[in-house]
Amino acid sequence: MGYSGARGGLDAILAAEELVRSARETDESPRLSTGQITGRMRLAVDRVMGEGSLYDAATAADALRQAEGDVIEATHLVRAHQSTLPRLAVSEPVDPDEMTVLRRIVPAWRTPVGPQLLGRTSDYTGRMLVRDDRHEPGDELSDNDFPERRDSDRRPQRFSDMLREMDLMVDSRPADGIDPEPFDISRHPAAPPAPRSAVLASMARAETGSLIGTWYRSIRGTEGNLHEVTLGEVRHGRVPVRVRHPHTGNPFVLGEIEVTECEAIEDLDGPDEDRGRFDVGYGLCFGHNERKAIAMANLDIACRRFGDESGLEQTLLLTTDGLDSCGFLEHLKLPHYVTFRSMIDRKLAVRAGAPDLSDRNTEPLGRTC
Repeated sequence: MGYSGARGGLDAILAAEELVRSARETDESPRLSTGQITGRMRLAVDRVMGEGSLYDAATAADALRQAEGDVIEATHLVRAHQSTLPRLAVSEPVDPDEMTVLRRIVPAWRTPVGPQLLGRTSDYTGRMLVRDDRHEPGDELSDNDFPERRDSDRRPQRFSDMLREMDLMVDSRPADGIDPEPFDISRHPAAPPAPRSAVLASMARAETGSLIGTWYRSIRGTEGNLHEVTLGEVRHGRVPVRVRHPHTGNPFVLGEIEVTECEAIEDLDGPDEDRGRFDVGYGLCFGHNERKAIAMANLDIACRRFGDESGLEQTLLLTTDGLDSCGFLEHLKLPHYVTFRSMIDRKLAVRAGAPDLSDRNTEPLGRTC
């Protein structure tokens, strides 16, 4: 590629970086602490953790502060930091049925087994802008205003399990009951045809907006496959993380992480499909990010049903990563003097009817750095 140095050289670059640093902390805008960012911008922190593939709220908050709120740039910082960390252990597979549910909604069924838990959400709040966050509308609530929940309420039966009990769900599980080893996209690039685990992992760390756009295009675009979209269940909660003790070899709980999980119920109506049953798409991602989990679940089932004919799998694997797409876009801001000069030379050669560019002597268009 014909890149060239920016005019002004290193001094100009260092001065530009100093402008960014000096603007982060002024008398008018004091420095935000890590705790303030994790407490007041938790959804942005969760997005950075998911897209950066590193579950650590403090690291994501520090990256957001350094990136001045730019989620993509913060994700870039987190991924770069993650690449320097050693891998001390590999965790055991997480069982989502162990989730301590903080929020659970079942849009497909009015009276599911177990409660509907609205949890922490603004889904039902009017979009009225509050200019002063010290005086938000609504009465103050105390801990006594919230009902006590039993353990069974925090681990309700899955809606998809209810459909299986009614013999309305196709069984897509392996015949031997053993799941294949998951594909590690952080160590090996995934390319189609890829296992389902690679597609799910790619979506879990994809840029949220890109994933939603891909989902919307898959059902509404000109080349899309219009299909029935029904959310079976959306959950947000905490799941335990287990690793094996280096000396005893026994698994033990290292801690908990928050995840969002979604199951999308799909109406099967294809000529080779079981029209008497439903299938389910699945999505799970770090933190509280329901938009991503919902898009994942719907794209999971769409990829399995229409991926080969629509190129959806290739799109999900190769174009939804925020660092890849934004990196390619932002490289256009680098000086391209040499490449664009060669393009102009070709245009002038075509207009002059000269096939041999090496014999052409054109007037210089200006100094290049």
